[in-house]
Amino acid sequence: MPSYRYLIIGGGMTADAAVRGIRELDADGTIGVVSAEPDPPYNRPPLTKALWKGDSLETIWRKTGDAGVDLHLGRMVTSLDLPKKTAIDDHGAAHSFEQLLLATGASPRRLPFGGGDDVIYYRTLQDYHRVRAIANKSGAVVVLGGGFIGSEIAAALAMNGCKVTMLFPEAGIGARIFPADLARNLVKYYRDKEVDVRPGEEVVDIQKTDAGMTVTTKSGAKLNADAVIAGIGVAANTDLAKAAGLAVEDGIIVDEHLMTSLHGVYAAGDVARFSSPVLGKRMRVEHEDNALTMGHAAGRAMAGDKDPYTHLPFFYSDLFELGYEAVGETDPRLDVVADWKTRFREGVVYYLSGGRVRGVLLWGIFGQVDAARALIAEVGAFDAKTLKGRISG
Repeated sequence: MPSYRYLIIGGGMTADAAVRGIRELDADGTIGVVSAEPDPPYNRPPLTKALWKGDSLETIWRKTGDAGVDLHLGRMVTSLDLPKKTAIDDHGAAHSFEQLLLATGASPRRLPFGGGDDVIYYRTLQDYHRVRAIANKSGAVVVLGGGFIGSEIAAALAMNGCKVTMLFPEAGIGARIFPADLARNLVKYYRDKEVDVRPGEEVVDIQKTDAGMTVTTKSGAKLNADAVIAGIGVAANTDLAKAAGLAVEDGIIVDEHLMTSLHGVYAAGDVARFSSPVLGKRMRVEHEDNALTMGHAAGRAMAGDKDPYTHLPFFYSDLFELGYEAVGETDPRLDVVADWKTRFREGVVYYLSGGRVRGVLLWGIFGQVDAARALIAEVGAFDAKTLKGRISG
């Protein structure tokens, strides 16, 4: 039975960042990483961004093995015996540990009907290879979902010669984070890019056919495609933690040092629900900056660092020629103040509650995330007049 000073369950960016954090304080402690994926840790954002713009596959690898770790790939931990400090994987192998990090991430939400494994729930490198094979033939693709993954993969496929149809129940692209007028404008923008965007359209059935896939909508439309890609959100992988008796609430609850409800057991990345001092609330974030920053902090905490985790993560996206960065609570149900330099092309959108800025969307403006974080930390009160020109590119 392999025995490690540090055992990490999960093999994504969080796991790699944790390894780097550990190595900053402990150059020799043994580290084991158990990952369900067959590939070693890699950068996930290029799967919907850079790889579709010509970057080589070689650019995504994080080279975790170079840090002196044992990588156990293609293995899923199925149970934890925390009193005995042992993890059992689906091959029946036991891995003992002194310190444990749960970096189990999240899994795509699945449709309650039709399609089976023929629907691509886009998240992994294996998914990228499946979709790339279709794109290389300039195939027809139906994308379900107008959120983060749906909007990115639809743009990537359209830029690579595919015939793309987007279906989603909301009124606009990115409607859960963008103000309504911006979300509606993105529908027009995508249509101008020759994407067949159908907002307010619900899917009721998906069937595999001899020719490919057929998608049926609530309105009665039937769409034939070479592939169906679903980007309808993810759910945190908490089953392992819950079965082991750890505190779970839409994520594994961690304290300011990223420790779970049991001493010596940590959690980080997509799966962790942490406290944000600046926002005064618990949150769970599913983006790259959080995975890397929290993973690094968790690794250092396992190796003895006592600094609390206070980082407010940001996220970003590329949509054809458009791009944005955002930080904090970007919820269009809050009071929204838009300060456009060029409407829907360059400007700042502020999300407020009680006169305090809770989130900032930097649309076509880059390098101002720290300024946005500083503004969120201010008590206010703010309004459209006081926010005019507060952050600019």
